Amino acid sequence: MTAVPTRPLKDFAVPNGLVGGPLSSRLGKRHFVPEGVPVVRGQNLAGGGYFSSAGLVFVPAAHADGTLARHLAIPGDLVLTQRGTFGQVGIVPAGIHDRYVLSPAQARIRVDPDRADTRFLYYCFRDPGMVSLLHSRAVTTGVPHVTPDILGDLPVPALPLPEQRAVADVLGALDDKIAANKRTAEICIELAGASFGAVPAGTPQRLGQVAELHDGPHATPVKTASGPWFLSISSLDAGRLDLASSAHLSEEDFARWTRRIQPRAGDVLFSYETRLGHAALMPPDVRASLGRRMALLRAKTPAVGGALLLHAYLSPAFQDEIGRRTIHGATVDRLPLGDMPRWPLPLPAEGQRARLSVRLDALHASAAQTEAENRTLAALRDTLLPGLVSGRLRVGDAARAVREAG
Repeated sequence: MTAVPTRPLKDFAVPNGLVGGPLSSRLGKRHFVPEGVPVVRGQNLAGGGYFSSAGLVFVPAAHADGTLARHLAIPGDLVLTQRGTFGQVGIVPAGIHDRYVLSPAQARIRVDPDRADTRFLYYCFRDPGMVSLLHSRAVTTGVPHVTPDILGDLPVPALPLPEQRAVADVLGALDDKIAANKRTAEICIELAGASFGAVPAGTPQRLGQVAELHDGPHATPVKTASGPWFLSISSLDAGRLDLASSAHLSEEDFARWTRRIQPRAGDVLFSYETRLGHAALMPPDVRASLGRRMALLRAKTPAVGGALLLHAYLSPAFQDEIGRRTIHGATVDRLPLGDMPRWPLPLPAEGQRARLSVRLDALHASAAQTEAENRTLAALRDTLLPGLVSGRLRVGDAARAVREAG
């Protein structure tokens, strides 16, 4: 197949459409307020999907429309990280806020719709080849970064507009299915939490009576593109383990990092520093090591299985216990792991545990099944993406692969 010509990214933008974030002196934590104009940060562009509204922070409207007016993004703009973690990219959503402010680490591209499809450019910036190119052209003084001028000169495949849309439709269909599956898994976890909360608690037991506690390694290995999963506290998402927010490590490091403990299906993973109170159930058929600031609970008896243990941990009563016993340090808050086995854990009366455990296990099994399907779909998307955005792979062939995947 003939190689597709490229054009610089700036050719696909409207005039003055490529803008970097403000100086950190003009936008920092001291400017954040409870309500106002939201700020786009890297966490809103990470983890798959076009955009995440989780963890939005805000600045006063007067500051956004005054000092920061040049650094606004509107629905439909492409936003990507220009400083720090390259490869984070998203599209500003419609119907939520009418404008957003770029953080100092982000840049935005306002695409000319007569020249490019924004979704196509979004997938171009998810291509590992483009991420490598960003790293190769980055200014390495201080935190690696690219300027708007560097971004504007990046070569982008100049596919005809109808083909760009077709590519985006194929990849978007996979991402839409992944998003729907994720929501199904979230609903299963929410139903499990509601089921646990509907059963009256019996006499609390000491945590150490029903579970073993193990903490993870106190260092971070070199992250790799593939291999066993290396979990981090960002992988803990409202009771579910989000592997899309996890990294990988080598087989050699995996053996070292699991010498103390290797997570297995049914373990309750939790954070003992910074993101206190967060926890998730370890799914089956996943090889992973704990990351820094993570620990796990392993049920001692089938009478208190992993799902029951998880929702006892996430219960309001135990979350209050965490709040009371947190050690507030100079840099981070942490849990005293040595004391945790003595903490009271709210559990249903023994006569009610078996029936509740069956329901919780079934809901978590459904969630795990959809998560496993998502890993398959994500692998297919990541396989198809480089060939599609470069024009090396025909859209029809990719569409057939998507249909066969279900």
